[in-house]
Amino acid sequence: MVFDEELLRTRLFRSESFKRGKCPYCGHHYWTLNQGQENCGDQPCTPYGFIGNPPGTYRPSSVADVREKFLSFFERRGHARVNRYPVVARWRDDVYLVGASIYDFQPWVTEGIVPPPANPLTISQPSIRLTDVDKVGRSGRHLTGFEMMAHHAFNFPDKKVYWVDETVEYAHEFLTKELGIREDEVTYKENIWEGGGNAGESFEVLVRGLEVATLVFMHYRIADGEYRDMPMKIVDTGYGLERIYWVLTGKPTVYEAVFSPFLSWARSRFGVERPDDALMQSIATLMGQLDPEVLALDKAYEAVARKIGIDAGELVKTVKPQEALYVLADHSRTVSWMINDGVIPSNSGVGYLARLLIRRMMRYARFLGIEEPLAEVFDAHLKLLAATDYPELREGAPLILELVDMEDKKYKATLKAAPQLVEKYIRSGKIAVEDLVDLYDSHGIPPEVAAEAAASRGVQVTVPDDFYERITKMHQRPAKEEGKRSPVPPEEVVGLPPTREEFYEDVYKSKSRARVIKVIEGRWVVLDSTIFYPEGGGQPADRGVIRHGGGEAAVVDVQRAGPVIVHEVSGAAPREGEEVELEIDWERRLDLMRMHTGTHVLIQSIRRVLGRHVWQAGAQKDVPTSRIDVTHYRLPTQEELRRIEEEANGAVMRDLPVRPLVLPRTEAERRFGFIIYQGGVVPGKVLRILQIGEDPPFDVQACGGTHLTRTGLIGPIKIVKVEKIQEGVVRFTFTTGRHAVKYVQELEGAMDEAARRLGVGRDSLLQAVDKLVAELRGREAVLRRLASKAVQADLEEARRREINLNGVRAAVVALEGREYAQELARAYTSSVGDVLVEVIGDEVYVYTNGKVRAGDAAKALLGELGGRGGGGATYAQGRVEGLRGDAARVETALKHALGGVKQ
Repeated sequence: MVFDEELLRTRLFRSESFKRGKCPYCGHHYWTLNQGQENCGDQPCTPYGFIGNPPGTYRPSSVADVREKFLSFFERRGHARVNRYPVVARWRDDVYLVGASIYDFQPWVTEGIVPPPANPLTISQPSIRLTDVDKVGRSGRHLTGFEMMAHHAFNFPDKKVYWVDETVEYAHEFLTKELGIREDEVTYKENIWEGGGNAGESFEVLVRGLEVATLVFMHYRIADGEYRDMPMKIVDTGYGLERIYWVLTGKPTVYEAVFSPFLSWARSRFGVERPDDALMQSIATLMGQLDPEVLALDKAYEAVARKIGIDAGELVKTVKPQEALYVLADHSRTVSWMINDGVIPSNSGVGYLARLLIRRMMRYARFLGIEEPLAEVFDAHLKLLAATDYPELREGAPLILELVDMEDKKYKATLKAAPQLVEKYIRSGKIAVEDLVDLYDSHGIPPEVAAEAAASRGVQVTVPDDFYERITKMHQRPAKEEGKRSPVPPEEVVGLPPTREEFYEDVYKSKSRARVIKVIEGRWVVLDSTIFYPEGGGQPADRGVIRHGGGEAAVVDVQRAGPVIVHEVSGAAPREGEEVELEIDWERRLDLMRMHTGTHVLIQSIRRVLGRHVWQAGAQKDVPTSRIDVTHYRLPTQEELRRIEEEANGAVMRDLPVRPLVLPRTEAERRFGFIIYQGGVVPGKVLRILQIGEDPPFDVQACGGTHLTRTGLIGPIKIVKVEKIQEGVVRFTFTTGRHAVKYVQELEGAMDEAARRLGVGRDSLLQAVDKLVAELRGREAVLRRLASKAVQADLEEARRREINLNGVRAAVVALEGREYAQELARAYTSSVGDVLVEVIGDEVYVYTNGKVRAGDAAKALLGELGGRGGGGATYAQGRVEGLRGDAARVETALKHALGGVKQ
């Protein structure tokens, strides 16, 4: 580890005679004006000294007061105030969520690719960190969602703004002059910070045992595990808004300080008594020093109880309901931020993390005995949040409540399925932590629920205190998608001039001339310029021909190799150095441009109808149909699909202008916001933005594809199919232009043929279909009555054939088909016997009422018959080649099989 101690010997420390000490507990060096201080001043080396006795002279009435005081302080000192960014980091492909204010500027600003939005700047950035999720509610200080107030300065090699000395002086002045905290109560602990691929020496700023800020002097890039100097030196600070407010109020916990109005509502609504402040102060102080990182939770409770002088059981009885309320408060705010920024709770991606938090809330609501829907908790908190610090949540509240309600129902369904899913693990006699992880990750069963199900079967399970932290570590970062590799070895194009991209200069140019720069392996052709669009952004490569002195070569693929474009040809390749004629398959290119511009129109139309939570999750432009995947929590209704098509075709008929804009990244973000990343992260200092329509634009996206110049040229847009491809993602398959016309003509042709077969005209088709459906329903009712009679007849046959084996009543019946097999099995196992075996041809189906396990019975039976199969607790199936419905043979085998099956 690189650590420059001299860097941290600041001007303030030297001029004011700060003492530099070394903590005997953690080994870190620290700076203080308290000459009697003997440790670093951080947890767990020192207890909190502010609870019940807040430092400073400033007494804020809300967190908003602290935020404004901080931002105004730095504005007066030349920092531009920057609006907060979303909590979903759509401008990055290495993280899902913003975990600190510096995330807003990584990697584009920190790598020197683009200038910062202001320099220096100040911001208060909502941030989400789930690395300490299991400590929320327990430690008194951990939050999953928090605001990081910050000031940043970006020092370029040729332009210094300020560095270590000024940063420490700003911090000291803000804490001591603005907040009135005594100078000797502020400690600066030396450390090193890493995050987002960068690192630097840092100070953790502490006040009476609590870290309230971190000052990072970022000047390293981490590459291959090594620290390498960056050309830019960045002041990266983070002041915890909630922690500073907590310190200045002296409340027992950060939750009591920040979420006081919500906690008052929740205690009144759910009948949870407010604990004694003095007791909670003692608990919070001691728990802060006995963090679950170091000591298991049950042991921590015992240690705290001993120090306070009360029974550990009484302590838990007092603390656990408060912990539950704290989790509800913290998680509901964090989830609301996430959903409001477009996250749909699901079983993958960032949606997985939102669902994890919601399910933790449900676990604690269950502990409190709350029977009301969880949406009621959210509704109450949203009203408080929207009325104070986050007015943007007012618009998002209906969607947040709808999604939480859906998650509530899914969770309850999961609880019902839990015992059966846990059962297969119970049979091994032990459930390990890995099993708990699998049950949660694959089936959504919380570890506490799994433990309850196992305990009911006499199997004890230990749930680790950091279970959810383990889970979140598995899902923190997006899976890196492998980009399409260059089809030619990199060394083949090194040193070649960049290919002039004529397809951007004139998208309607179908013919051109170019010079051959290089031919690789006789089939890859590099030209000095090209009208052929290379595959990218979900748009396939152009096709066409290259005509040359030796004949004609078909262009079958076009790819990028860095700044060079290579054309794969079939047929005789041209010679290096010769001038050739290029011609693209214009009809195909025009179709693809219609599809690509149509994709932009359609995604915006979907957002306008379904909501701004809709984000593109994937796309592929092709002919005759294209597809676009979007984040949405259910299949759209027919009415919604109709409105989406109307919106999209309305944009076509308005014949809106389509303009590509080449803008610096920072300017593009400032002008249009982060909606430009609808199609995903686009690298580079300069972005190509496609704007549809004028002010306000219909749609804006960063996009490198080829597009029409007006929406009227798209032609009709028609949705062909809509399907749910995974939880939280809906796929729209659509078509445009001449392909849309052909699709509609085929639909009309099918309608005409259906009308002909029904003997009616097209205008009477619906009435004829309604009549046919009514007739079919009538026949179904008759069939159901006949099936009921058949079930009764076969049930009587099963009673006659019933055998009793070691107290198990069983029967074997042969059936012609599966039409009413389940109804028969249900009737037999619920009111007649214990095991019913149905034989249909070579198939064997075993149903039980749970007295014996169906899977075990089937395994034994099929073993006797020489077949194979398996199943679960009450249902199993298998196959025996050549059985041919021989019920007598199965009955003989069953008599032997049930003798060895445990009850």
